[in-house]
Amino acid sequence: MTLKIDLALDEDTGTPPYEQLRAQISEQARSGRLPVGYRLPTVRGLAQELGLAANTVAKAYRALETDGVIETRGRNGTFVAAAGDAAIRQAATAAQTFAEQVHRLGLTEDEALLAARDALRAVYGSRD
Repeated sequence: MTLKIDLALDEDTGTPPYEQLRAQISEQARSGRLPVGYRLPTVRGLAQELGLAANTVAKAYRALETDGVIETRGRNGTFVAAAGDAAIRQAATAAQTFAEQVHRLGLTEDEALLAARDALRAVYGSRD
């Protein structure tokens, strides 16, 4: 059985194509739809398949590599990394930095949590 990456770009969202690619690949890797070790298409191959500039796909791949979702193994290709642990570690580091900063600012725990919830709603949208 050959697994094929499933990507769909929406020109009407206002979200740049590289960000749509980054988000979709990241979500599929974290959900297990793209298993650890899955070899991603080449930058040029994916760009051609999606009708995008190679630089657009390369930008998405660079962001994914920075996030720890994928890893490039030189001429061997680009693969899905064991991203779950890396994502959790990065989130914990960001949370620690946030906690230290709000403490320095003199905010209460409730004020800090409210600020964090507002920021998350801004990114994820309201869940009310």
